[in-house]
Amino acid sequence: MRFVDEATITVRSGKGGHGCVSFRREAHVPRGGPDGGDGGDGADLIFRASDTLLTLYDFRLKRLYEAKNGQPGMGRQRYGKNGEDLIIDVPTGTLLYEVDEDENETLIADLTESGQTVVICEGGRGGKGNEHFKSATMRTPRFAQPGEPGEEKRIRLELKILADAGLLGLPSAGKSTFVSRISEARPKIAAYHFTTLTPNLGVLISELGEHFVVADLPGLIEGAHEGLGLGFRFLKHVERNRFLVHILAADEMDMDDPWAGYDLLNEELVKYSPELADKPQLEVVNKIDVLTDEQLEALKARAKADGRRVYFISALRGDGVDRLVKLMWKLYRKGIAQDQAEED
Repeated sequence: MRFVDEATITVRSGKGGHGCVSFRREAHVPRGGPDGGDGGDGADLIFRASDTLLTLYDFRLKRLYEAKNGQPGMGRQRYGKNGEDLIIDVPTGTLLYEVDEDENETLIADLTESGQTVVICEGGRGGKGNEHFKSATMRTPRFAQPGEPGEEKRIRLELKILADAGLLGLPSAGKSTFVSRISEARPKIAAYHFTTLTPNLGVLISELGEHFVVADLPGLIEGAHEGLGLGFRFLKHVERNRFLVHILAADEMDMDDPWAGYDLLNEELVKYSPELADKPQLEVVNKIDVLTDEQLEALKARAKADGRRVYFISALRGDGVDRLVKLMWKLYRKGIAQDQAEED
């Protein structure tokens, strides 16, 4: 299934059922009074966050969602059946914007927790039957209350992946191989620019049962903040990450300026949103298996001389991966502790 992180749909809640105009007609009550029942309430339209979904693809296929109407009232004071609420599941991390006629948008919900719900359109109330309108001066009311209309809204859905760690790197930096090495994810890998065309998620589980999510985001190129390549589309997913892991490929580094790739990525983050560059970051050099021992030692010496803390790994062979994963766990737990402190 394709990864889709934006979609615009139309949603409608149910109409209320009309109240009933009816009179008692029994063998011994030829001129009975009004007994029209109330109409049922229209169904609400509800969005619910679900961890089992990872894409908005289905909303590209279906653009209109309508909840059920309430049923009309009936004689003998029988109420119409309420419409059953329509619950629409979306991936956890989905934002809902209401779009008006002038294409202006208003954020109405940010579904960040699995199971979280929000009523977007309330169903119309059912109309009252004529039994409610009898009085001393009107014993045979021949009218009832109509049901109220439902609501209709245009909603733009935007998915921002809820991952604890975001992997950033230029094309073919080996991020997908790293994710497959450290988690149960097994991404399909091909050797071409923007290898990762959609975010790929991996889950790390500790011996204590803790788990955190790693998002392998599409490779960024210079100018990504301006919408070039796929960068702009996926930079927004970085906003929810606790920390970032910048990965460079050893075989693509310019040894005269080996850290240029890190600086380029940070420039793109700052241009898109200065807050992104303030997130904790790890700088990683991958594919050290293609270097000679002399080249690797020279690169480590250069990092030390330049005052940069760089982690050297081979995702393919596993060199240095365990150490890096331990550090990622440390940053994850630090972020959790900070969240708990803020809640307290």
